[in-house]
Amino acid sequence: MERLVERLEKAVERLETVCQGPGMCGDGSSKGVAQYVQAFDALLAGPVAEYIKISKEVGGDVQKHAEMVHAGLMSERALLVMASQHQQPAENAFSSLLKPISEQIQVVQNFREKNRGSKLFNHLSAVSESIPALGWVAMAPKPGPYVKEMTDAAMFYTNRILKEYKDVDKKQVDWVKAYLSIWTELQAYIKEYHTTGLTWSKTGPVATEGAKSPSASPAGAAPPPPGPPPPPAPAPTSSSTDDSASRSALFAQINRGEGITSGLRHVSDDMKTHKNPALKNQGGPVRSGPKPFTAPKPACNANSSQKTSPKAPALLELEGKKWRVENQENATNLVISDTELKQVAYVFKCTNSTLQIKGKINSITLDNCKKLGLVFDDVVGIVEIINSRDVKVQVMGKVPTISINKTDGCHVYLSKNSLDCEIVSAKSSEMNVLIPTEGGDFTEFPVPEQFKTVWNGQKLVTTVTEIAG
Repeated sequence: MERLVERLEKAVERLETVCQGPGMCGDGSSKGVAQYVQAFDALLAGPVAEYIKISKEVGGDVQKHAEMVHAGLMSERALLVMASQHQQPAENAFSSLLKPISEQIQVVQNFREKNRGSKLFNHLSAVSESIPALGWVAMAPKPGPYVKEMTDAAMFYTNRILKEYKDVDKKQVDWVKAYLSIWTELQAYIKEYHTTGLTWSKTGPVATEGAKSPSASPAGAAPPPPGPPPPPAPAPTSSSTDDSASRSALFAQINRGEGITSGLRHVSDDMKTHKNPALKNQGGPVRSGPKPFTAPKPACNANSSQKTSPKAPALLELEGKKWRVENQENATNLVISDTELKQVAYVFKCTNSTLQIKGKINSITLDNCKKLGLVFDDVVGIVEIINSRDVKVQVMGKVPTISINKTDGCHVYLSKNSLDCEIVSAKSSEMNVLIPTEGGDFTEFPVPEQFKTVWNGQKLVTTVTEIAG
């Protein structure tokens, strides 16, 4: 009984933590608080509170990141409160209301970019890749699938965390489960209360930026920097937003019925050029329609060189147990020779370069590299190629797994001792695996990029699609 009382007290404390003041968190009997705001408070008191708690136990960059995520969720809660009390505003006003959320998304993503050397970089990446899910409030008519898509983007990094800590640190595994449960619960919440988009009140004043409810950021959260909102916020260049806005305007006009033609002026025969040729010869410029699009002229080299930011310094150094190879350009003789089994190599933004890693190493990661050649002896863990283009990887010894993700153009040369290597690919193209022959040459085999999926009555069955050339 005492244990049950303690659990109830803890639940109340969590709920009080995420609430912004009296009357803001509904308890079922509260008046003036929409049901979907109360449901969102339950999400904050449950999965979000658990995520914050475990993040504090992990500490360091993960804890700081969690505070920023919590600030974004509280900004979203403020928007939900406002939507429950106001009518839907115009598109331009709605963009202003979304700005606090989009700015906080940018804060979360910037923190990851500034801490690429962090030991918990996979944690930061998982959060950074999925945090745009907070932009579901701007998505219509399918905000739920959008959150699912953003959650899937985090899976690559959460799987790496699970693989690294599965039998080492249970707390890290619990962190992954707690974080992913936030987005799982959010999808269920959206499906129940905002199936086709953010639900606005049918009564009350039209929402304006001045009517926005304040949302307090937790202590320690970094202040949002000025700047344009990220992709989740509706932008003029977003085709999906333009299409939905155009459709809404079109339907509104159609719904006017016969009144749609009330503003038109009757054109008599003497005003028609095809019935009155004299009109064609009258003075005045002939309207020929809008000019075709032309690409803007590039700025002069002097101005562009002044505006470009200075290049980051090239690195090839051992930092703790991590070899950092960064920002190398046109370097054809990069060599790492003094290696140990516990060390890893992280290769970032290297272009037109060649890197050789001698000895046995734990893992290798290529990130944002172009036209890079990698030659290595032995890797006991995994070789990962992420967000890269035109890379060539040659195995001289053994490697159990090679992962290719978001990469266009990748050639993998296997040795005779590494023919049992597993190659996992996702969102990539132009991948080829080269197998050694008895004569010392290589035979090239393409990795499938196109698949066919059918329903067999019980489950989905996926097979490789052979393309006839």
